[in-house]
Amino acid sequence: MTSNSEGRGNPNEPHEQEPMDVRIDMPWGYVVGRWYGNRQVRPILALHGWLDNLGTWDKLLPLLPKHLGVLCIDLPGHGYSSKLPEGIAYHFVDYLCVILRVMEEYGWQKVSLMAHSMSAMLCFVFASLYPHRTDMLVSIDIVKTRYRKPASQIDYLRTNIEGYMVEDERFANAKRQEPPAYTYTELEQVLHKGSEYSVELENCRHILERNISRSTKFPAKFFFSRDGRCKYYTEFHTSPPFAAELARTIKNVPYCVIKGSESNFIDEQSDEVIAILRENNPHFELHEVQGTHHVHLNNAQGVAAVINPFILHHRPPHLENWTVDAADEALPEVVKEFKLAVEDSENVKRRKRKSNL
Repeated sequence: MTSNSEGRGNPNEPHEQEPMDVRIDMPWGYVVGRWYGNRQVRPILALHGWLDNLGTWDKLLPLLPKHLGVLCIDLPGHGYSSKLPEGIAYHFVDYLCVILRVMEEYGWQKVSLMAHSMSAMLCFVFASLYPHRTDMLVSIDIVKTRYRKPASQIDYLRTNIEGYMVEDERFANAKRQEPPAYTYTELEQVLHKGSEYSVELENCRHILERNISRSTKFPAKFFFSRDGRCKYYTEFHTSPPFAAELARTIKNVPYCVIKGSESNFIDEQSDEVIAILRENNPHFELHEVQGTHHVHLNNAQGVAAVINPFILHHRPPHLENWTVDAADEALPEVVKEFKLAVEDSENVKRRKRKSNL
């Protein structure tokens, strides 16, 4: 499906609308999403965390300002979106390209982002590569990309490769053999414990709805339908100096970070990036809200109390084409090189995109 939400649409169309399911074609298949609220103006693009799906926003969405819609998507391999072909591993850059492809689909020159966990890392990098195309960013409980010391990184790579090989074989066999099945109650416990108790038990249903399928062999049971290979996706690791350079490019982007008080995902390793953002970006905010890593799901009211004033200030009603005009300054060389690598992977010239990359 294709629509241009930059336009003003029908002025008589109410802002309160039933959610609309969307499907965006990708070279390997499609990404699915659900557009909540106003479709007359460009929405916020909401991206979920690792192994989650768009259900992660269920409790927060009703509490957000009504003048902006929210387009929530399932990233590749998650929820109802297509899985990558057999033998193809998931990579951080693939997810970066999904943002660009969604923007291209709808003709957006700029994007407003709301992201949790893995996607908060993703959007930190996106905003650093494309500050002139990012007019707002809300990040839940992560502020930067991950860094591991060299010895730890070697172990991580080995474990990740071996884990991926096992899951890729399972993916191939799943066409002939159904995965292990569990009762719904058992799956709630698996998710609750697997999230290290970050997702409260009563909220697991919001994630499970798009992550499981009913067993054909045992009709009273279900199995995980997300792509197991996503557990071993290739992260984008940055050394502290590189992360600092990335942060320095985000100079004029409204950027709100919310930390869960019971989570350690934002710790002392984030201090340098936070200090740079505070010094260089007058639109940067950092808040702490009571809750775990899934604070937006377990304490939606507390998170909305922070996000809503931020949205109303930086994308207020009736200013549909509002943006922060970022200074047209050259990116640091190391960031520029990575940006070019992302663009090459998309083969921008061949596809002759009209977006101003």
